[in-house]
Amino acid sequence: MTSDISPSADRPEVEAARLVLERMGVTPADLLGGTVQRSAAPTFADYIPKVSAVVSDGTRRVYSSYWNRIIDQWGQRTLDEPTALEIKQLAEHTRTQVVRRRNARGGRGAAEHLIAALRCVYNHAVDDGLIAEADNPARRVAKPRRLPSTRRSLPESGVEEVNRVAATTGNDPTFDALLLRLHTETACRRGGALALRPQDLDPAQCLVLLREKGDTTRWQPVSPTLMRHLLDHADQRGAAASGGQLLRYRNGQPITTRRYDHLWKRIGQHLPWAATQQISTHWLRHTTLTWVERHFGYAVARAYAGHTDSTSGDTGTTTAYIRADLDEVATALAALTGEPHPLAPEAPGSRGGRA
Repeated sequence: MTSDISPSADRPEVEAARLVLERMGVTPADLLGGTVQRSAAPTFADYIPKVSAVVSDGTRRVYSSYWNRIIDQWGQRTLDEPTALEIKQLAEHTRTQVVRRRNARGGRGAAEHLIAALRCVYNHAVDDGLIAEADNPARRVAKPRRLPSTRRSLPESGVEEVNRVAATTGNDPTFDALLLRLHTETACRRGGALALRPQDLDPAQCLVLLREKGDTTRWQPVSPTLMRHLLDHADQRGAAASGGQLLRYRNGQPITTRRYDHLWKRIGQHLPWAATQQISTHWLRHTTLTWVERHFGYAVARAYAGHTDSTSGDTGTTTAYIRADLDEVATALAALTGEPHPLAPEAPGSRGGRA
């Protein structure tokens, strides 16, 4: 004996689904024959400014020149037009057009940044529903393989020479000496130093608040001597009264990355080896972190650098168990500078300082 009733007709979940569809105004035929309609993809000239407006200042600073290049080349094309091959061709063209400098590495960085800039644009387009993730052409283009860095730790004699030249030449040697001392003690990047404000100084505990790439923030110990000079600098150059950026020229204007460029050019003129090896501020970061790692271990050096699981590339579970505390970083600083620190649980002892 057969029944005319479908086996699923009296199932409660089917009736519930039908009720939901009716309330949504959707019929089973819509599900079987309908297709999802996406909004028309905008042009690069229309969409890139919107992306630029919502990313962080650091991202905008890195990608803006590449976004301008993309607009120049593809401004009137829609996001769904370029293929992976065309992106590779544009990246190769960008690589060959870079300005040749003494420390150039074949334009790899330019090609990498162009691909990363396009990935940023397409990621936002996917989030906005303008293209499907499977249709994202930038995902299918590999970035050029990075070459090992040529930066290394400077010997103690090299650090002394660099500091001597900075403190005895130029139009503002006192400030240049302060700038190098800040980078040597904290191992901060240029962006971290430029972002410092008077309110980021904690004189009681000798800490400075560093805001660096990836929107990371951390309190970093500094010596009492450096803190005193930073406070004096803020008072003498108007930063304490007006707020805003801490590091300033004599006329009260905030410094920019050009101050670093002029400083290292001058150092290179007095120290040929520094010019030949293209020594820069980041070499001081390598120098300090290498010293800390050798004397206090990997965990303390990692904390000293401000590295996190997302920024350092460490993804192993072990890193969750070897995180150093702020007092351990302060102890390392005390040993580095030869000065006691308020947060260091014990005196630096017999370890020789470098700063």
